[in-house]
Amino acid sequence: MADSGVGAELGGADGLEAATAVFTRLRPRLFGIAYRMLSSATEAEDLVQEVWLRWQAYDRSTVASPEAFLATTTTRLAINVLQSARKRRETYIGPWLPEPVDTAADPYLGAERGEALEFAALLLMEKLTPGERAAYVLREAFDYSYAEIAGILSSTEAGVRQLVSRARKHLKGERHASVPPAEQRELLATFLAAARSGDMAELERLFTPDVTSLSDGNGRKGIARTPLVGAARVAKFLHAISTWFWADVEVRWATTNGQTSAVLLQNGVEYGLLTVSATAEGIDQLLWLVNPEKNKAVPAPA
Repeated sequence: MADSGVGAELGGADGLEAATAVFTRLRPRLFGIAYRMLSSATEAEDLVQEVWLRWQAYDRSTVASPEAFLATTTTRLAINVLQSARKRRETYIGPWLPEPVDTAADPYLGAERGEALEFAALLLMEKLTPGERAAYVLREAFDYSYAEIAGILSSTEAGVRQLVSRARKHLKGERHASVPPAEQRELLATFLAAARSGDMAELERLFTPDVTSLSDGNGRKGIARTPLVGAARVAKFLHAISTWFWADVEVRWATTNGQTSAVLLQNGVEYGLLTVSATAEGIDQLLWLVNPEKNKAVPAPA
């Protein structure tokens, strides 16, 4: 890549101020890449901070394109973190779900496309290789060219096309398209009403035949440690807990990962986050995020 003179400017006497301005401008994109790679707002924040430290210490006079350099650093660090994170998750107690990110005001993610942001997509991407995931995120969420991705991943354009193609086929084969946000919110509200009343017939009507209920508590007392699968089984479980669980629960709305979630408050204290994913056939996933460590990125509604 030809030297545009940008590197020399960033490495001059006032280089740190200029470098800070560049990093600040690009930070939302870097966070968006890191979050989609790691499914964790906390880990993404830590990673972006590490990128900043490396950017400060680097000989920026040698950098022709700060955007390419920072995107490359972020992606490669994310691949390394993802590999170690998967090993750590082997000891996780019960189902593992992505850590939600608050998108109510789109502080980081609103400027970019929404692809690879919903919980359902993040869960499916856990099955991709780190390389496939990186290529897919860069292409689908941020519209990088195949040539740009090849540079970031030290691959070839042909190799990147294969990575993106495999990722697309895997995600498309595993799941139908999700419903629009307004419909998702309506389904969540209808589900909550049916769950409170314990109306099994209404619950089964809302669900797809193979609906799955996943509770992420990492060993928290009273939280299911195995998935519940099937409309009848999930409805029966919800009917059973309807007589006691919802009595002291107040629901507030939040927007996480571009969709509506319900913040569950028990006696005024945040218990967890509940959301649903759905296709045209109905609700296919109930996601209960009740590991307190994971909900820090979503402020409790007033």
